[in-house]
Parts: sequence; C-alpha cells; structure tokens
Amino acid sequence: MSDVLKPVRKKSLADTVFDQLRQGILSGELEPGETLPAERALAEKLQVNRGAVREALKRLEQARLITIRHGGNTTVLNFRRTAGTDLLSALLVDEEGNLDLRVGRSVIEMRSALAPSIARLCARRGRDVIDRLDEILASMEANQDDRQELQMASLDFWATLVEGSDNIAYRLAFNSLRESYAHFAELLTDALAEEFEALDKYRALRDAVARGEEEKSARQAGEIIDLGATALLQVIEGLESMTLSDSEDQR
Repeated sequence: MSDVLKPVRKKSLADTVFDQLRQGILSGELEPGETLPAERALAEKLQVNRGAVREALKRLEQARLITIRHGGNTTVLNFRRTAGTDLLSALLVDEEGNLDLRVGRSVIEMRSALAPSIARLCARRGRDVIDRLDEILASMEANQDDRQELQMASLDFWATLVEGSDNIAYRLAFNSLRESYAHFAELLTDALAEEFEALDKYRALRDAVARGEEEKSARQAGEIIDLGATALLQVIEGLESMTLSDSEDQR
C-alpha cells in the first residue's frame, strides 16, 4: 500500500485523488479484496483534505471499483467483474500514454459486433433520422479530399444510426467507444481512410435503413466496419511485433 499511494503535489482536488486510486486499482497494485485505509489516513497519506478523499471514494464507488460499507471498510472490487464500459478509455491508455494493445483489440471487436445490430434496429425504428443521414452524407461528399473531416462525419453518421436504433444500452456503449477512440483519432486517420472514404457503402446503408431493410442494413454496416477493423487489427499486430522484438532485444 505504501508504494501505491503518493502525496498529491498539485492542488487538493478530488479528481487527482480519484485518478491515483483508480490507476492503482486498474494496474493491480491495489488488489481485489484489499481494504483501503480510512478517510483520515488516506487524506494524511495523500496530503489532501478529507473532503477531496470522500468525493474521490464516492466516484470510485459509482464506477464500481470499490465498495463502501457505512461505518465499515472500503474494499477494492474486481473491476473485470463489476465495472462498466465507461472504464474503457481509462483501460486503453496508461498514465504514460501507452496503448494497451489487448484493450485496443477488444474495442475493435466490440465495435464490429455492435455496428450491424445498431443498423438493423435503426432500419426498424429510425426513419426519422434519414434527413440527418442525408446531411452527413452531403458533408462527406463535399469533403472527400479531407480525411479528417470525413473521419468526423463518419462518427456523426454512426452516432445518428445509434440515435435511430432507440436503444439506450447501445447509446451508452457507443459513447464509451467514441471516448476511447478520441484518444487516437488523429493517429488513426490514415489507417481508417478506406472505411470512411467508402461513400458508396454509406449511401447503400442509408438507403437500406430508409427502406426498412433490416438485414441488408446489418450487412452494409458490417461491410463498412470490417474495412476499418481489418486496418486497425493490422496496426495492432504491427505494434505487437515491435513490442515482442524490443523485448527479445533486451534479453
């Protein structure tokens, strides 16, 4: 415990305490079942006021990383069994800004699994988003030579499909995926170019949704996402090879 918790050198803010404790939990330095010190002891160890500690602990409990028993102990939970998708962005990148490749692959796989289902439900329920899809497609066509603009428009296209699916669970999952993606959006512009430059496939998806063709919408969505998934997995495989090579060189 003494090696995990370090004095907070910046302002005594609850988010600083929250980040430090969360990182300790995610890294495994604070293990599932471990009991945290009492508020007063934590405040002294971190050199912050008890209010900051109390707020940080409340946020950790809301994130289902700890459990707080009133009048009792505060215990670290196994986040792999209790936490939600809002934790993805924190898991994807460590404190030093390094990408966790396994989490990155998981995000890609989740994206590929959700997209067809989202499109299918949008075709069933989302005729009222067609005008918005048309606006986005017009923007994509007007910016065909600007990959960054296409990238942002593509995200808006999928966000609109999610809205049309009328599924709050998909909405929240998409929010988490989008937040995770935002960390590397600029770095992935070229890798994902084939996906968001496939305007013919976006138009075909829009048309299938407008006609209420659920299975065709799912297929079209899958075809679009697969373009990006293939490219992203190749990037991850390349990074894994580099990591393995570096590890062998250090031996």
